[in-house]
Amino acid sequence: MRLEQSQVELPTPTGPMRTYLYRPVADPGRPLTGDPGRFPGLVLFSEIYQRTGPIHRMAATMAGHGLLVVVPEIFHELEPPGTVLPYDAEGTASGNHHKVAKPISAYDSDSRAAVDHLVSRPDCDGRIGAMGVCIGGHLAFRCALDPRVQAALCIYATDIHKGTLGLGGDDSLSRAGEIKGELMMIWGRQDPHIPFEGRAKIQAALSANDLCFTWHELSGAHAFMRDEGPRHDPALALLVYRMGLDLLGRMPTQTSPPDPLSHAAVVNFVARERGSAGESRS
Repeated sequence: MRLEQSQVELPTPTGPMRTYLYRPVADPGRPLTGDPGRFPGLVLFSEIYQRTGPIHRMAATMAGHGLLVVVPEIFHELEPPGTVLPYDAEGTASGNHHKVAKPISAYDSDSRAAVDHLVSRPDCDGRIGAMGVCIGGHLAFRCALDPRVQAALCIYATDIHKGTLGLGGDDSLSRAGEIKGELMMIWGRQDPHIPFEGRAKIQAALSANDLCFTWHELSGAHAFMRDEGPRHDPALALLVYRMGLDLLGRMPTQTSPPDPLSHAAVVNFVARERGSAGESRS
């Protein structure tokens, strides 16, 4: 499916937020299914580097599968519009500084602005999902606190277990019970940023709140989705894309009958080794 790309400056309480839009376009001879010209919306949250090449390609991949994708600049108050931080020591230092300099309330108002924009668009069918990697995985988790968000794909989401996102920290885990949609939590077992103890803490909180979620631990490093650099794992990335598209495809329409299994028992999936069969427990 071909794409149209554009950008818009969304108003937020902390100033205009540049947001990049990826819109599917039907190819001639391949009519769209469902309501022609209307698509489920997806807020895609980036790493600390903002909309880099890998994030651009991730957005295009999701939009190419029939999703109306918006990518907000998560540090719009702290950097000029269009800023992309480099994948180097200086860029990492800037991103890590910014992520704790911005109040958590500002992250939340940014998420609401992105969701507001999607639901207001005539080419959005009203279904809203969230997705993110690294800090973006955490922001997708917080975006799911908005009852309009029906599904969230959180990929190696940092700082949830520590409560250290934003100026003064965050309350993401203590508010987990407010999430009404379905979560898909993706982790790399070799990721030093979210160790086993941290993952166990998050999983216990989600289970204690009886949330609808799936849990997937894969044999990968932090940033295995990033299609640049030595940690990229194309096989794992493809697996995550497939699982994520399946999650977002389950978002019900307003006319869909209720799914009696939508809040079924939690499924824990652990891929112990790449290429080996995963173990599911319910």
